[in-house]
Amino acid sequence: MSNMNDKEILKELREITKNNESWKANIDDVASRLDNNYSAAVKAKALWLLGEMGLKYPEEIEKYVEDIAGYMDDGNPKLQERSTNAIGRIGRGDENLIIPYLDQLMTMKDDESENVRHAFIWACENIATNAPELFLENLEIFLEMISDSSDKVWIEAPEMFRVVGKQKPDHVKPYLKKLEWIAENDENPIVRIHSEGTIRITKRALK
Repeated sequence: MSNMNDKEILKELREITKNNESWKANIDDVASRLDNNYSAAVKAKALWLLGEMGLKYPEEIEKYVEDIAGYMDDGNPKLQERSTNAIGRIGRGDENLIIPYLDQLMTMKDDESENVRHAFIWACENIATNAPELFLENLEIFLEMISDSSDKVWIEAPEMFRVVGKQKPDHVKPYLKKLEWIAENDENPIVRIHSEGTIRITKRALK
C-alpha cells in the first residue's frame, strides 16, 4: 500500500466513501493516511471520510480523534477546514469525544481562512444538533459572525441560532430582536431567509 501514488490512494478513498457498509472495517486503513508520509490532498480526503465514519461509528473512531483534532492547528487551510468539519461530525455522533477539543475548535472562528470559519460554524451546528448545551454561553460569537467579511460565513451564521433555538429556545430568546432586525434589513437575501427561519422555529419552541 505504501507504494501507491496519490492518484491511486485517492481513488481507493473514493471507493471506500461510496461503500458505507465497508466503513467500519476500513477505519484503521483510512486513519493511517493521516501519517506525514502522505500528501495534503490524501490527508484532506482522509479527514473528511473519518468525520463521516465518526458520525456513524463514534466508538470505533475514538482512538483517532486526537490525531484528527491536531490538524485544526496544521497551518494548511484545507486540512484545518477538513479537521474542523470532521470534529463536527464526530461530535454529532458522540459529543463526549470532542469535548477535550472544544476550546481548540472555538479558536477556528478567528481563522484568516473563510473556509475554516465557515467549517467552524457548520461543525458547531452539527455538535449542537444533539448537544446544544455546549454552546449556550457562546451564542454571541455567532451573532458577531453574521457581520463576517465572507458571504459564506455571513450566510451560515444565523443557522446556529436555528439549531439551538429548536431545542433551547430560552437561550435564543434574548437574540430575537437582533435577529428580527437582520431578517428585515440585512442586504443578503439568504441571511434574511435564514434569520426568518430561526425566529419562526424559536418562537414555535417557546410556546
